[in-house]
Amino acid sequence: MKLKLLFALLIVQLGYSQQRTCGMEQKMERIMNDPIAKQNYLNLQANFEIELAKLENNSNRLASPNATIIIPVAVHFPDATTPTTCLRALAQNQVDLLNLDYNGLNSDISQWTSARSFYPNVNTGSLDVRFVLANQNHPAGTGLVNGDLAVTFGTDFLGGADADSTWSGYLNLVCRNAGSGILGYSPLGGSPSNGQTVVISLSSFGSGAGCTGYVPRSPYHLGRTLTHELGHFFNLDHTFAGCTNTSCTTQGDKVCDTPPSNASVGGCPAAGGTTKCSVKTLTMNYMDYTNDACMYMFTAGQASRMLAYYNSISSQFLTNVLSTNSFFVNNFSIVPNPSKGIFDIQLKSVLDDYSIVIYDTTGRIIFEKEFVNNSELNQRISLNDNMKGIYLISIRSQGDCLTKKIIID
Repeated sequence: MKLKLLFALLIVQLGYSQQRTCGMEQKMERIMNDPIAKQNYLNLQANFEIELAKLENNSNRLASPNATIIIPVAVHFPDATTPTTCLRALAQNQVDLLNLDYNGLNSDISQWTSARSFYPNVNTGSLDVRFVLANQNHPAGTGLVNGDLAVTFGTDFLGGADADSTWSGYLNLVCRNAGSGILGYSPLGGSPSNGQTVVISLSSFGSGAGCTGYVPRSPYHLGRTLTHELGHFFNLDHTFAGCTNTSCTTQGDKVCDTPPSNASVGGCPAAGGTTKCSVKTLTMNYMDYTNDACMYMFTAGQASRMLAYYNSISSQFLTNVLSTNSFFVNNFSIVPNPSKGIFDIQLKSVLDDYSIVIYDTTGRIIFEKEFVNNSELNQRISLNDNMKGIYLISIRSQGDCLTKKIIID
């Protein structure tokens, strides 16, 4: 009997240890206790409210003046003193996962088809956005040259810093110990011009096998800690920010199409199986606390709010740190797409050296090949042994990177 009781207690403790934890509230408490940081935050929020009003007065609430939003990214590993190819690949893997989630291209979003009946008037939302690792005009003193990806090792964001002026103008992602029991954190409304960062723990960054010392661990092993924390950076609060007794625009998470909630939900609950504030909780939303495998969507209202925040800070992002090599981008085509798993990478002009990496929606590499001294205009790829679904293909050459979605049906 005692052994059974001890076993039960162990299971409970393990369950608690697996509850998602986010340090956004603690980060905001520090900001609000610093007069200068607080004023900067209030200024950003005032600009955001102006942009949000513009979108709400527009008949097309997600109309962006910039068409596809392109955001330069830099990834930092402060505790990794030796650069490794593995960590660079892990950084690219995490960026690829962001592009899936923020564009609504993740395959598990198909679960919404059966879940939506529990949530009247809720639609999924996405941004027309590309997160791209910067590869040009790197900050002086970083040792990076044109063509290198903006990934640093043991040189920036040291000593637990949450901002680094060297990297002003980038979307900075830092992978390090985020704090006791914390998977990650971000300010609620970040500032690229101040070199602010989103911090993700060593065990929650990216997906797949990871690298030595940086291994994604279940149930937070699909890169969605960053999806969640970056939502904060773009001014999304937790969906469990409180009940909306009088106004959904001023209470709770201030997003009217997310059902109100006053408590986080962890684990992997069934759609419609949890109730808070007398309504069914949108547990599969990226801004709740469920496991990576059980969160898969933003709402249209959240997407609109993020777009408004981006519009308010867009001028803070550098515009000269990404390759504008239109030749590279336009040189490749994929036919047929969709396919049955066999398709061709077609080049308009011969490219001597390039590589192809294909990920599934969990970030697992299912195909990888380098082409050296290439003289062919056509490369046939066969994935016919893989399951049907959506995949992400990255074609890279000398710092240029092209990422596209492919479908196997």
